[in-house]
Amino acid sequence: MKSKLFLSSCALVALFWVAACKLSNDTTVFGLKPDLPEALYDYSLDLPPSFFTGNDVVPFDSLLQFEFDFFFGFGFNQQNPQITNTGATLGRVLFYDPQLSLNNRIACASCHKQELAFSDDVAGSVGFAGKTTPRNSMAIVNAGFNRNLFWDSRSGSVRDLAARPIQNHIEMGMEEMSRLEAKLGQIDYYAPLFQQAFGTKAITSDRISDALAQFVCSITTAKSRFDQESVNGFTGFTSLENLGKGLFFSPRTNCSRCHATPNFAAPDFPGGEYGSGGGDHFGGGGDPFGGGQDLKGSANNGLALSYRDHGLGDDKFRIPSLRNIALTAPYMHDGSFKTLEEVIEHYSSGIQAHQSLDKNLRNADGSPLHPNLNSLEQKALIAFLHTLTDENLLTEVKYSNPFK
Repeated sequence: MKSKLFLSSCALVALFWVAACKLSNDTTVFGLKPDLPEALYDYSLDLPPSFFTGNDVVPFDSLLQFEFDFFFGFGFNQQNPQITNTGATLGRVLFYDPQLSLNNRIACASCHKQELAFSDDVAGSVGFAGKTTPRNSMAIVNAGFNRNLFWDSRSGSVRDLAARPIQNHIEMGMEEMSRLEAKLGQIDYYAPLFQQAFGTKAITSDRISDALAQFVCSITTAKSRFDQESVNGFTGFTSLENLGKGLFFSPRTNCSRCHATPNFAAPDFPGGEYGSGGGDHFGGGGDPFGGGQDLKGSANNGLALSYRDHGLGDDKFRIPSLRNIALTAPYMHDGSFKTLEEVIEHYSSGIQAHQSLDKNLRNADGSPLHPNLNSLEQKALIAFLHTLTDENLLTEVKYSNPFK
């Protein structure tokens, strides 16, 4: 009997010890040590010249729009930090470390999974305390080329974007960054990483945001079949994919007016149609030189006549990049569409006559644009969207989890 009581007592002590260790900062207890190579990975932006100059590869049927976008400033957002290999390495560790959350349960990567093009596969992601986010986790690839971030466009740089989920009361719960600074200071592998990245061992909230931003900005994608075929005039596309490409760039659908630039995202730079001009480059009456409303890369896409979540205002939400779109279901800000088929059906016949419906989703008389694609055309458009998938991104080691 005494031996059984002794064993039971030992078992309870062991359970309490394991629980305490999991909540401590001694990460060696459960193996959370980053496995980093001696030679640093190269985190310089791995993108074709067309992303920066617009002169080499022109992957758009509308050459005029493409050149206009570059002329008016599409490119890397200069509010983001300069990427260094040491800074992005630190950022990679921070991105995958669940100890950035209040109770060591949620990392940035928990809601932005590499195998899903750094998105999540649920409508709302689960936070540190088990609560669910009210919006879908947007994919974070080529983020450094965006001027406005989050579904409500509330952030103007990746540096700012990086800190907000950490402090969010649902997502990671570390509402006071000073607590995170102290917490990381007790973890042995961070001091040398901050030393390498910034020249001293000081751990500050600005440095945490900066390093995370460097890593996130380094996560780039431009190696899809679309990118490869754009060099060859799309001769390798199937007839179905070419039909879909034609529809995408057609005024019948206007897909490419909202999902423009080499990033297939909102042209939200100064002078862009969804940027500070809020204008229409091609005669729609807007002012492309900055005199109009700043749409901040957002639009109302007629999901409903009224919304519970009002986004940026007037029920407008950020126009996301379509790169790797086949991997990032569910879709829309609320994850309400589970498949690309549902998305295409919405833009084919389901756009609602919301009072703030975007002009590119209206007919000349102001009514909702309904191209009413037939079944073959819908399949073709989906086939084209699949050509935007970059398989290399999903397995690139320098973007992967360093905690083995």
